[in-house]
Amino acid sequence: MFSGLNKFIKIILPKRLFYRALIIVAAPTIILQLIITIVFYDSIWIKANKNTTRALVAQLKTIEEVYRNDKKKLDFLTDSYKNNFNFEIGINREKLPNISGERKFSPMDRSLRRELKSSFGNNNYWFSTSKFKNAVEIKINSNDEVINFIVPKEMVSASSVRLFVLWTTLPSIVLIIIALIFLKNQTRPLVKLAKAAEKFGKGDYVNDFRPSGAQEIRKAAYEFDRMAKRINRHLNQRSEMLSGISHDLRTPLTRLKLQLAMIDQKELSKKMSKDIDEMEKMLNDYLQFAKTQAQEVTTEVQLTKLINEIKENFNHSNLSITYNDEIILKCRPLALKRSFENIIQNSLTYGKKIAIKTQKSSNRALIIFEDDGPGIPEEQYKNVFKPFFRLDKSRSLNKSGVGLGLAIVEDIINSHGGSIQLGKSKFSGLQVKISLPL
Repeated sequence: MFSGLNKFIKIILPKRLFYRALIIVAAPTIILQLIITIVFYDSIWIKANKNTTRALVAQLKTIEEVYRNDKKKLDFLTDSYKNNFNFEIGINREKLPNISGERKFSPMDRSLRRELKSSFGNNNYWFSTSKFKNAVEIKINSNDEVINFIVPKEMVSASSVRLFVLWTTLPSIVLIIIALIFLKNQTRPLVKLAKAAEKFGKGDYVNDFRPSGAQEIRKAAYEFDRMAKRINRHLNQRSEMLSGISHDLRTPLTRLKLQLAMIDQKELSKKMSKDIDEMEKMLNDYLQFAKTQAQEVTTEVQLTKLINEIKENFNHSNLSITYNDEIILKCRPLALKRSFENIIQNSLTYGKKIAIKTQKSSNRALIIFEDDGPGIPEEQYKNVFKPFFRLDKSRSLNKSGVGLGLAIVEDIINSHGGSIQLGKSKFSGLQVKISLPL
């Protein structure tokens, strides 16, 4: 039972910290104001208005009875009530109006109707509280005559509901606005920290980040900044180390090539040259894989232009591209270009043609590569993304390399906050589906 209630509360509650904190601050204030309003309305305002209305109707009843028993004192009564209570009293032989002047949802009208009905009975009275701004008109049927009263509105309503509502809601609104300002200032450092973490997770520089906010948030931001600097320092050291390895290994390989060229045994020289070329290819592939984490500035790139540049580099007639939407990506263009080139190169190596299609949703860009090659067994979809994994059967994507092609692609796509999926293409080959955030 409680588990279901917790799930329901999690669904209806807002997901962002700012709005949750606002509910914590605003909800008690609003509930308190509602309680005060209900208590005032029920215990004070209704009862006070009821007593005031009852006193007024009693005066009207007294005037009506005095006039009915002694009509000679009418002038004295009208002058006395006009001077002392600001009443206007008139006598005529007209009938009561057929159209009611009451307001159905007015507490003042309900209270006045209840008291008039109790004192004068049904169909012997008529009143309107909206005809005049500061007065109430009441008509009483007395025998064949109608006594018309115009009395001040404050004698019917003891207090102003509008004024009370204003004084109860205005301070609450001011307090909530102040809370909004303070909450915005408190949650802004968290938003900055989240954006910096997202940016760093995509491989971008985070040099302009400065810890701010409350002490706990500032400490978390400071530790994040230290962590980011340590990781960047580690990546730079790895890149420098790999550059040194590349330089040190290529020099002896070059010397070996020169020495092999001088050997008279050409058959042996050819085999050894082939082994050296494979070693050089393995070295280049490994260096490319290690450099996928190298820092590159993120810029806005037009996806159409990027893919067209790749197409021109391949200059292959069996490479077709379909653009459904104009897409602008925030990415590291060289890294993304390298991942697309790896996919296209594999497709053209093991198939005859490849079709590329781009689509755009509300917040994602979709790039689909489809070829007519032998494909990959479904049970090997996860394995081919592992570094140095090579297929022995079917489509051997890396028979000329060391099994790093798709590992490089996945690493680059994941660092951009995207995802990559493999499937069967419409040409019975391999389909590579890449999704990137806009």
